[in-house]
Amino acid sequence: MTIPSNDELLFLALGGAGEIGMNLNLYGHAGKWLMVDLGIGFADDTMPGVEVVMPDPAFIVERRADLVGIVLTHAHEDHLGAVADLWPQLKAPVYATPFAASVLRRKLIEAGLRDAVPVTEIPLGGKFKLAPFELEMITMTHSILEPNALAIRTKFGTVFHTGDWKIDPEPLLGDTTDEAMLKRIGDEGALAMICDSTNVFVEGEAGSEAKVRANLEKLVRGHKGRVAVTCFASNLARVESVALAAVAAGRHPVLSGRALQRMVEAAQECGYLLDFPECVPEQQAGFLPRDKVLFICTGSQGEPRASMAKLANGDHRDLVLEEGDTAIFSSRVIPGNDRSVGRLQNALMARGVEVITDREADIHVSGHPARDELVKVYQWVRPKIALPVHGEVRHMVEHAALARACQVPETVVAPNGTLVRLAPGPAEIIDHVPSGRLARDGDGLVPLDGASLRERRKLLWNGAAAATLVIDRRGRAVAPPKVSLRGIDDAEGELGEAIVAGLSEMLADLSASERGDDARIEEAARQAVRRVVRAHLGKKPLTDVHIVRI
Repeated sequence: MTIPSNDELLFLALGGAGEIGMNLNLYGHAGKWLMVDLGIGFADDTMPGVEVVMPDPAFIVERRADLVGIVLTHAHEDHLGAVADLWPQLKAPVYATPFAASVLRRKLIEAGLRDAVPVTEIPLGGKFKLAPFELEMITMTHSILEPNALAIRTKFGTVFHTGDWKIDPEPLLGDTTDEAMLKRIGDEGALAMICDSTNVFVEGEAGSEAKVRANLEKLVRGHKGRVAVTCFASNLARVESVALAAVAAGRHPVLSGRALQRMVEAAQECGYLLDFPECVPEQQAGFLPRDKVLFICTGSQGEPRASMAKLANGDHRDLVLEEGDTAIFSSRVIPGNDRSVGRLQNALMARGVEVITDREADIHVSGHPARDELVKVYQWVRPKIALPVHGEVRHMVEHAALARACQVPETVVAPNGTLVRLAPGPAEIIDHVPSGRLARDGDGLVPLDGASLRERRKLLWNGAAAATLVIDRRGRAVAPPKVSLRGIDDAEGELGEAIVAGLSEMLADLSASERGDDARIEEAARQAVRRVVRAHLGKKPLTDVHIVRI
């Protein structure tokens, strides 16, 4: 399926369906494609040397002449974080509300793309046309400023693409969900709802930021010594709550971490946080009494280079936490980050720092809808089709069941790479397309399942062995083989000696014709090395063989 026809409306997720993060959604109609969001995910322990991963856009890169635009629902990394990396392959105009545009511009400047990428700001609630699609931004609430859903209007009807959202009557910063607009879409007759599935297993409602603000103030007041609070830098209502809690407790807030500083600057540029409490620079915070300071830190997910990790390891240039101080995690652990957060909290506790999380105190609410909120929006929008996204497969399957219970006539579970025809006729899966992953490796992008990362993973788990054979023209050894082992325990040298013996035996067993073929010798030597290591250690090391003929 190369070109969507005039008589069909297609949906395809290349990221964010079957996983949480890396959102990339495509709508196809009348020969054109529309992209909604272009985000990143964060690497786990199976991806050595990699911090950031993103969807492989190869499908739409091949069709970029027909890509009418990239519309960003909000400024979270998993929705816009890949624009700077992937835009050079796409070269399509970008559309976003002012805050997301401000955050994006800072990323583009760092990438040297500020003047290359055309970014159009759409006002909150704004309407615009990217033919053949007519779009309207719909104000929602979430854990960031200016989250938007999209009403995507076509001749087949309106698709309601929720983005990330929740229902919060007191979000503290920004507007509440435009309930009237959602009901209007339902009254007009919604074709489909493409909806966030993150918290589908959570009963009730997500909760309000107003409650968290009150609880943080009580918590900070009850502690002596230094207090450090970490939260998502993008949750500016939470950041403001922490700063206000500091002031209420007679403390001076300190913003620690570039991401926090950039987010606050972007918000103020857009007219938010203009009354944000005055902060003490990090370089001056050390001169304040311990009970008169509060650090607002990056690093709630255990990021090794973030401010909280530096405090835990005692290598922050300007700030310190020590016995008697308190570290507060006003955040949840994103699935996959459990180990890194655990290591961070253990390091803090080893320094004598008290650690308080959302398990000990009511200091976090999710930015995603729980079941009661999902039901409420299904009742407002009343779509013909429910297509869950933004969740693992188990979330999407459960979400589809919930939608059916809400009397939605059709549901489709479509993980990444699943091409769905939304109209005409019943919604159905019509094809599957490649949907790989790219890893940001240094300054470049490489396939996550490519040879370089496969070798790196193998090296991580099995170590490496290198052998050099010096032979004459007839393939006979001129000197004993040289062996080098990396990441393999051979303190006594017995394994190295066994490998040398195995290589010498291998050479002796080759026929005269085989000794004249360097490729044959290399392969035989590689097998010999692996055979010896496997016999001794049960491992299959990454193996290199070098042939030197003299």
